[in-house]
Amino acid sequence: MVSPQQPIDSPFGYRSTAREVVADIDLSGKRVVVTGGYSGIGTETVRALAGAGAEIVVGARRVDQAEDVLSGVDGTIAVLPLDLADPATIDTFAAEVARKWDRLDILVNNAAIMASPLMREERGYEMQFAVNHLGHFQLTARLWPLLAAANGARVVCLSSIGHRLHSLDLDDPNWERRDYAKWPAYGAAKSANALFALELDKRGEAGGVRAFAVHPGGIATPLQRHLTMEEQKAMGWYDDEGNTHESFKSPQEGAATSVWCAVSPLLARMGGVYCEDCNIAEPVSADSKGRSGVLSHVRDEDLAKGLWETSEKLTGATFRP
Repeated sequence: MVSPQQPIDSPFGYRSTAREVVADIDLSGKRVVVTGGYSGIGTETVRALAGAGAEIVVGARRVDQAEDVLSGVDGTIAVLPLDLADPATIDTFAAEVARKWDRLDILVNNAAIMASPLMREERGYEMQFAVNHLGHFQLTARLWPLLAAANGARVVCLSSIGHRLHSLDLDDPNWERRDYAKWPAYGAAKSANALFALELDKRGEAGGVRAFAVHPGGIATPLQRHLTMEEQKAMGWYDDEGNTHESFKSPQEGAATSVWCAVSPLLARMGGVYCEDCNIAEPVSADSKGRSGVLSHVRDEDLAKGLWETSEKLTGATFRP
């Protein structure tokens, strides 16, 4: 059963760090996959989980860069090639993980692109939807036997407050009949991430697999690579001196909610919820001007089911034990 979308009594909050979240948790023997775990909050997610004893595989499009970044992180960490816009590398990555492990305890679908110009991958799918959602859908499907084999596996899907920018149009998910706009496309892709977690949790609960959607917060990371500084200043992210807005989190703080969803005992027997600031987010109305809260369209179970069916058709991936 999908858990209520309402906050719980969490000891962590807005400024908590990933390391604080795992400070009293032993992850020895746990096996974890993190996509994009070599940049921004992905690196800090890996650092915290590996520091707590987990064995980690990082999926990376730039393997040499990932190995260089992660060489300074303590723990058992391997890097394997993974391009979420390339279906063949997704299958190869999952097969390599299956050769290495017989189960997977935690999958963190962290990698993303944001507000990119119109680009399409080899099948013609719009790149933000393809990388942020479809690639992770296929990856999760290929890793499903390993997740099902674990005792209480968790899947963490990185969404965003950007889900407020646009709902998901299943009649045109790849922007083929509409004029492309980078921010609505990003909003739709991040809505898809949250909807995927909602439906995945419903389907996985019977086998002990729970899923969570996460808004990490505003963080200055390479995710903003497609934005000019002028755009970011206009949105209030930076001032004229180049300082980030006071509401921005550090990468360590930005990784905290992902890690909390992956390991918190408070979430045992829960799932399908959208989380932020190390807690389950409060539902808010579409006209809310606040910096927190989740809109109802990513809690729409019919839309989530429709996205799942559309994703199966677009990727050819199905979930089998």
